[in-house]
Amino acid sequence: MTLAVGTANKGDTSRIRPQVADANGLAARVDAALPVIVAEGLTITFGTGPDAVTALSDVSLAIAKGEFVVLIGPSGCGKTTLLRAIADLAPVTSGTLRVNGVSPEAARRNHAYGYVFQAPAMFPWRSVLRNVTLPLELAGVARAERLARAREQLQRVGLAAFARKFPWQLSGGMQQRASIARALSSQPTLLLMDEPFGALDEITRDSLNLQLHALWRSTGMTGVFVTHSIPEAVFLSTKIVVMSARPGRIIRTINNNLSGERTLAMRETAEFAVVARAVREALAEGHSYD
Repeated sequence: MTLAVGTANKGDTSRIRPQVADANGLAARVDAALPVIVAEGLTITFGTGPDAVTALSDVSLAIAKGEFVVLIGPSGCGKTTLLRAIADLAPVTSGTLRVNGVSPEAARRNHAYGYVFQAPAMFPWRSVLRNVTLPLELAGVARAERLARAREQLQRVGLAAFARKFPWQLSGGMQQRASIARALSSQPTLLLMDEPFGALDEITRDSLNLQLHALWRSTGMTGVFVTHSIPEAVFLSTKIVVMSARPGRIIRTINNNLSGERTLAMRETAEFAVVARAVREALAEGHSYD
């Protein structure tokens, strides 16, 4: 069910051996606690008749509490569809999907997750602070509490000094940090992120990868992250889910056993290269490069 990549002594790649099991069942390495996300035989089809498009086909996956799982695959393989289904933003055609032991709809009503979109999607006429408080306003949270939460999260992402600025006064990377603060303001235990750094320059992207990894380590929350970038997938993840071209299927899951805190220099190591190669080979297996 998984491919686990181990580590070797520095400079010794002979002992790095990916261990492959079958591709599509439930993940093998799941903590004893109830998994945060469980999908079994999940299929999602849009439309009917000859115009029907199957976005996901028979996807089974378990994500344990505290994992940071990255979904990677070619454009149109259903990565975002899977993320949206978890968030109750896309209907399930068949199979089952549970989030924190309940339906995605119930999890949404319980404010169980934060969602970060590809674009920051901030209202230009509201300050950064008031953009972050917006979900809390809609949820009926008292003004004093929502302001306190928003300021706490802006501090967490390094934007406390920009609370009174407007989105158009921020760089793209700062806007995405504000959108992460907004997602965290509801105090979720699950953070869903749909390729949030894809449109940013490499330097900004590297910086946000570092900040996101530090945020995940400090909060212990569960993360599900969509990307097209192999280096980003390896850098952020504890587990990588490799998906095929449409209809989206799970080709392989890869347990990323790189050591705890990630640094940019780590990307130059043999251990990092081994995990990246395993992802690249899985993508080729799924005909992602055809």
